[in-house]
Amino acid sequence: MKLNLRLVAALCLCTGLAACQSTPAAPAAGVLVEHQAQPEPLEIPLQTEIAIARISEIISSAKLAPADLARLYYDRGVLYTSVGLYALGRLDMTRAVKLKPDFADAYNFIGIHQTLTADFDQAFESFDTALEFNQNYQFAYLNRGIALMYDGKNELAVADFVKFQQFEPTDPYRALWRFIGESNQSQELALKALKASKATLDQKQWAVQIVAFYLGEITEQQLIAVATEQTESPQQLAERLCELYFYLAKWHALQNQPTRAADYLKMALSTNVYEFIEHRYARIELNRLRAEVVERGSAEH
Repeated sequence: MKLNLRLVAALCLCTGLAACQSTPAAPAAGVLVEHQAQPEPLEIPLQTEIAIARISEIISSAKLAPADLARLYYDRGVLYTSVGLYALGRLDMTRAVKLKPDFADAYNFIGIHQTLTADFDQAFESFDTALEFNQNYQFAYLNRGIALMYDGKNELAVADFVKFQQFEPTDPYRALWRFIGESNQSQELALKALKASKATLDQKQWAVQIVAFYLGEITEQQLIAVATEQTESPQQLAERLCELYFYLAKWHALQNQPTRAADYLKMALSTNVYEFIEHRYARIELNRLRAEVVERGSAEH
């Protein structure tokens, strides 16, 4: 979530994994047929590397006021995080809040990094601090809700997801996160709430189709086809597929299909869309899935 080249391919559902295979006649000479649902992993943009270098130069050479220096550390931390350099990003965010103790944006990012390392108590403190400085910091509610969910505090997590959705009821991603949280308590009630939310969603956003899939209105094959249609660039395709794979993984996990869920999580990670929350949390989901399978196996013996 963050708020194309049309390739010659035929989409169909593979046995065991909803990956795509092309089954047309042999392509003409000189034509490379690529699977549109298998994106090329994104490279680190040259512009990002240049921006990091420029900010680093300013930080090391310019005499700046603490608030201005804090902003530069924050900006560089965001850039580090966007290319998967989480440790460096967290370090810069920590520097930022030392220089500007009321920096809500930085506290939110620190909380995300703490969630990724399962430091939940510290993450709650960071998100709470962000919300103390800005009660309407929407994504602090989302990220705190995710941390609460991973720490097993489902009731509190749902409250945060509901609050996050209330800020923008037309956003399908907010409806999906509320569903994910509520499904840990009752899948039946979660589906009812998702169905009630669907009428208010912005139909122009492609993620509405993920909601439709969760509600059983379209098939998995149809969802994959929608995700790969009318994309304007390889980057947009990779971003869509990162989201697609993550939410398909969550759905298959709910259907007690851990192998398919794990495969989709690996595919989400392979897109390299580091700045999307679906990519950030895919590895946590994968590790939790593995642990749940091991625990379930131990209980059966």
